[in-house]
Amino acid sequence: MRVTNGMLITNMMRDYAKNMRNLEKLQSQLSSGKRILRPSDDPVAVSKSLKLRADLAYNQQYVSNADNAISWLEATESALKDLGDVLHRARELAVQASNGALAPEDRMAIADEIEQLQGHVVQVGNATYAGRYIFAGYRTDQPAFVEQNGSLVYQGDSGKIAFEIGVGNRIEVNVLGGEGGAEIDKIYDVLERFKNDLRSDNATNLGGYIGEIDQRMTQILSQRSMVGAKVNRFELIRARLKEEEINFTNLLSQNEDVDIAEVIVRLKEAENVYRASLAAGARIIMPTLMDFLR
Repeated sequence: MRVTNGMLITNMMRDYAKNMRNLEKLQSQLSSGKRILRPSDDPVAVSKSLKLRADLAYNQQYVSNADNAISWLEATESALKDLGDVLHRARELAVQASNGALAPEDRMAIADEIEQLQGHVVQVGNATYAGRYIFAGYRTDQPAFVEQNGSLVYQGDSGKIAFEIGVGNRIEVNVLGGEGGAEIDKIYDVLERFKNDLRSDNATNLGGYIGEIDQRMTQILSQRSMVGAKVNRFELIRARLKEEEINFTNLLSQNEDVDIAEVIVRLKEAENVYRASLAAGARIIMPTLMDFLR
């Protein structure tokens, strides 16, 4: 086969373009720090990266869920602590009121304080986290309790709010304000009857409230213990998720990132090849008619 000047130029231009593409790819890898610039570079690695990125996104969402769950539980624990403080003070007043030597005006003063404690119970029962009523079950968009005719009426339901912190792994975080939960309405009821007996000077019933208050305190302590245990569990889960996030990030880096030192060496090599191709091309195009007439 006869090799023509046109064939030499065509081959030279093809090789020249190939060297340019290789040089451009290496420069892009160096500037971006990424080994894979387009899916065609390494389809298998791209597929692996997509899976790792999905896992990382899920992991980050689980971390966010754990953070929100801990905040919810901490708000609940704070509210339960306030209820415990109310009951503790109510017990002190019940012990004081059971003393038969108290004057009627002293009982009225205790009744007034009990009424203030009732108001605080209502306020705590309608505590919120991020605008959601924490003791209302699923009905977080409305107050959990409302006062009606000397009673505290629970407006929530029995719904259990759970946060997902893994595939198929959900943990309930809310404490119900009514039956089976903190039973805040019953705390209010004890204080209401205690207050009324104080104001009606019904001294015979006053000593019995100590036991009722103790029962309510035990219920609140049980709920606080459960909340504290869940906070500890979520903190352990969050720590594990943080470690997994670091692991996923490292795997993604190993799959996508370039070895900078290796790329620099290859880039210098590609530059040398590119310059050599230019020099070779100049020698092919150089001859003219005058060169042949010499």
